[in-house]
Amino acid sequence: MRSLASQVRARYHSPGECTYMVMRIINYTNVCVAQCDYCAFYRLPGQPEGYVMSRDEVFFKLDELVALGGDLAAFNGGFNPHLPLSYYCDLFTAIRARYGDRIEFYALTIAEFMYLADHAKLSYAEAASRFKDAGVRWITGGGSEILTEGFRARHSKFKYTVAQYFEAQKAVVQAGLRTTATMVIGFDESFEERLEHLERTRRFQDETGGLASFLCWTYKPYFTNLGGIEIAASEYLRHLALSRIYLDNIARIRTSVLTQNERALEGLHYGADDFDLPIEDEVTQKAGATISTDFERILSVARQLGFRPEYRHVPQAS
Repeated sequence: MRSLASQVRARYHSPGECTYMVMRIINYTNVCVAQCDYCAFYRLPGQPEGYVMSRDEVFFKLDELVALGGDLAAFNGGFNPHLPLSYYCDLFTAIRARYGDRIEFYALTIAEFMYLADHAKLSYAEAASRFKDAGVRWITGGGSEILTEGFRARHSKFKYTVAQYFEAQKAVVQAGLRTTATMVIGFDESFEERLEHLERTRRFQDETGGLASFLCWTYKPYFTNLGGIEIAASEYLRHLALSRIYLDNIARIRTSVLTQNERALEGLHYGADDFDLPIEDEVTQKAGATISTDFERILSVARQLGFRPEYRHVPQAS
């Protein structure tokens, strides 16, 4: 499987080349009503540990990112019923005004986008237009986890259906925004459910051509209600190879340093061509992920594996 994945990779990328980004995930709020049992991060409305970041707090985190050589931020919070659409539009407008094109940001996940559209009583097309007017260029494919109805019924009873997820993502693409595909493995999903997720993703890409990349990472079970045992790195690498083979209509396959640390770089031999160097993600850190900002040490692992890592800037949406 490793050999075949490398053959598919070579259709898009030279064998010795790989790219990376330095980025930060800004968890602007931890208040969420979705109540996913695999999440150790969220707090319900009214709980004392709940928070919402001020604009100055967000700017501070962005300034730190720039100081560390990064130029990509991703926003990830949850379904906070107290935050109106204007909070997001005002924040993203202010970020674009302050930083211009010095940084790019992934404004929301598809799951958050869906909740905000419903909360504001807007169609997905109308909501996408509002965000585009606020300077948003990207809404990523986060919140997908495993895209089967059975999985969502077991673990995310207050999240949306798979059909609704792809309806929202299609509206994002049609609005001229860019998006990505994601997947998380290592819960209790079956192999058939993993294949269904890949098949649905492949069909969506065939239909829209809107997926800039595919990123798979692993569930961290610590301090969650679901619990469980973290899957082995070898299983992750096999699934990464399968994803590269199955999704031969997506050019960029990304491996997860956030959840696999340096072992993620072995994924470059299993079909991946790109990775993040994250400096923060409270959601996964609360569930047991560890982050290192010794970027040179991590990049040296890629070099030892025979690759030449080059920094990649996120393209602007059309």
